[in-house]
Amino acid sequence: MSSEVLHAPREVLSLEARLLHNAIASLMEELEAVDWYRQRADDTEDAALRDILLHNMREEMEHASMVLEWIRRHNSDFAGHLKTYLFTETPITGIEKAVEAADAGTRPTNGASPNGGGAVVTIGSLKGAR
Repeated sequence: MSSEVLHAPREVLSLEARLLHNAIASLMEELEAVDWYRQRADDTEDAALRDILLHNMREEMEHASMVLEWIRRHNSDFAGHLKTYLFTETPITGIEKAVEAADAGTRPTNGASPNGGGAVVTIGSLKGAR
């Protein structure tokens, strides 16, 4: 089980590291379940079973979203990245280029910005933020 796989002895990990590990392992398990249900739904010939499997898949998406929100609320590094990338219209790699350019103090050549508009916006340093 993935939640039992620690790469360092449990007793040397901080509470923050252990909680984040549990959340990440749970998120991975929920996303894996989404994938399993989707594949099974696509593979069945029975419409009623397909509906049940797709319903279950959506439940797992809900669970994954809940865990991701917990991670956002408890880890400022994740929160910063989620704020930068989620719910935007700019091509994803364009956002990354704009963020890198802003961090370097330059304007990206493709005109992309992290917020999908015309201006480059930075979220500032997240190191040490809580």
